Amino acid sequence: MEPIFAVFTAMAGLVAMLAGAYGLRHTRRITGSCHFALALVKPPPPGALRPLLTYETLDGRVVETVSPVALDPTSGSVRLWYDPADPYDVVIDGHQRTAVDRALIVAGVGLLALGLGLATAVLIAAMAG
Repeated sequence: MEPIFAVFTAMAGLVAMLAGAYGLRHTRRITGSCHFALALVKPPPPGALRPLLTYETLDGRVVETVSPVALDPTSGSVRLWYDPADPYDVVIDGHQRTAVDRALIVAGVGLLALGLGLATAVLIAAMAG
């Protein structure tokens, strides 16, 4: 058993935990800003997979941005939250990725525990022999 496996496993767990925590924080920050709008869903531009969203911010600016998730372009409109400092950063109501982010955190904790267990086994084997 090589110690490098333990290190890489623990590092992968740490990266997964951080990615999940960042995603949860990002979603909570934007949805907690209470700046929401009703956005018009437009068909995607040629060559793109996701539709465009057009909405008006509270200060009267009209913003057009690419949807962060795949939507049916014929759905008409969606409710979204936006970051007032960067209105192109949006979270669509009903399409938050909190389950995915939580799963990343759980998987990261598991990988980190496995990496620490492997490191402990390597240390015990090194001390015994």
